[in-house]
Amino acid sequence: MITQPQTSPVPDPYEERLRIQTARLLAYRDDGPLVMALRDKMGPGLPPVPAALAALLAIVAIGVTGMLDEGFVLLVPVLVMVVLVLPTAARDHLGKLDWLMPPLIRTTEFLTIILIGLAADAPKWLLFVLIYVIGYHTYDTVYRTRQSIWPPDWVFKAGLGWELRLLLIGAGAAFDVLTWVLAALTLYLGVLFAIESVTSWVRLDKQSALTQAGDDLEASPEEAMEQATGEAEPA
Repeated sequence: MITQPQTSPVPDPYEERLRIQTARLLAYRDDGPLVMALRDKMGPGLPPVPAALAALLAIVAIGVTGMLDEGFVLLVPVLVMVVLVLPTAARDHLGKLDWLMPPLIRTTEFLTIILIGLAADAPKWLLFVLIYVIGYHTYDTVYRTRQSIWPPDWVFKAGLGWELRLLLIGAGAAFDVLTWVLAALTLYLGVLFAIESVTSWVRLDKQSALTQAGDDLEASPEEAMEQATGEAEPA
């Protein structure tokens, strides 16, 4: 009995584009293990952009009114962001304005770090270095995904995500150990993101070199000479 070969269905281009768009936006959010654990348990969640804007405006209002002093009140901006932004992870991020979510999350995260750090009188240079490390991780993620190179999931979990980073910073400020928390967090994240990024790009370069070498071996002598000299051999 002759059986027909099974052919895998060709993915719909529109559906594939939406899938990639969603995956990229979720990667740019830089959600950590807490968000990942609760994402499927929050029902429909909150509309992403309105909730993120509300969190940003609320934290700006907290900073402008000067309510951040010392003690557990320093946890307030962190809790505001977690309560409003965490439920947005349940959405598919396919709305026309949902591309705004990653910059809104980064802006709110950085603003919260600065406000808490200044209120707790943490070293300003340490705040700058921490923000730089997180910004580098964000840039590396964006650049990789645009080259269709996806960072592994464990990087986002090990990087703690915006939610655990802010909770650690808020708790450190509340218990008056913010400088030590910032120093440990900056060192840990700097080493993690730098080593993982460098090793990933080195591995990619080696794979590209091996692929190029394989192509060169399959090429004819005339093609190899043409690639080397840039001139075709006369017939």
